[in-house]
Amino acid sequence: MLVIVTLADGSQRFNELRRGIGTVSQKMLTATLRGLERDGYVTRKVTPTIPPRVDYELTQLGRDVLVPLDALAHWALAHREHVEAARKAYDERVGTEPAEDE
Repeated sequence: MLVIVTLADGSQRFNELRRGIGTVSQKMLTATLRGLERDGYVTRKVTPTIPPRVDYELTQLGRDVLVPLDALAHWALAHREHVEAARKAYDERVGTEPAEDE
């Protein structure tokens, strides 16, 4: 989802995507892009320069999926407090500490 949403504004190179997404390993981003390309959401364009320039862009299918993803993102933001409250209640009940990314 993050790759698709990040590409919503147009074509980007690999490192632009990586910076836009934040904490993602090169290996994971590469695997994700390959999967999205295979499924038809993303196109990969290689320009034969030194070094080669590789750009990623959403296909029509990728742009179409932005509609439900946008709705999901709005829902998640609207219910963020409920999720945080559920996490807190769970952690108190189970006796765990919050994850580092929270």
